[in-house]
Amino acid sequence: MKPPVYTGKPLSVLDLDIENRPLSYAGQDFTFSEITAIACCTVGKRRSLECWMLGEVEPEVLLDGFLSRWHEADMVTGHNIIRHDLTMLDGMCLEYGRGPLGPKLVQDTYGHLKRSKGVSRSQESLAAMLGVAAPKLHMTQRDWREANRLLPEGLVKTRARVVGDVLQHMELRKRLIELQWLGVPRTWTP
Repeated sequence: MKPPVYTGKPLSVLDLDIENRPLSYAGQDFTFSEITAIACCTVGKRRSLECWMLGEVEPEVLLDGFLSRWHEADMVTGHNIIRHDLTMLDGMCLEYGRGPLGPKLVQDTYGHLKRSKGVSRSQESLAAMLGVAAPKLHMTQRDWREANRLLPEGLVKTRARVVGDVLQHMELRKRLIELQWLGVPRTWTP
């Protein structure tokens, strides 16, 4: 696939986040993970927010629901999605017999944040520092165990966490752009 080309029309930007759990172990305590939830929303269109979760849908439904949104978007954004979310999604594509995600413009509020020292680059810390109103859901070890075991009470918390992260991130990205702290989008290629 060829990298996306800017056509002059406003870009459709998809904000995304995933949650994952440990699945199996390899040597040296290396852990393989699986995606348990995906949330995404087209920036500027809050009603477009969608969330798919294991325990509610089969993995293929979760993946295909997200892929339809991926293919519609001109650009994707999230926090640390270059090193984490996108590579996890590509691994899931391979596991379920789908092609790789393909080239896409990406603006990562972790990876494309301009250099600084002495401050945390976590989404939660940046949001608090910059006065972003949308909160991040904290989860205890017990909460994560319920979530990772796909228990009903865990699924409620997982949904709140993954959706909350997308809503917080949309506000954070807007603020970082206003303050000129975010670098330009770049084409990501698997």
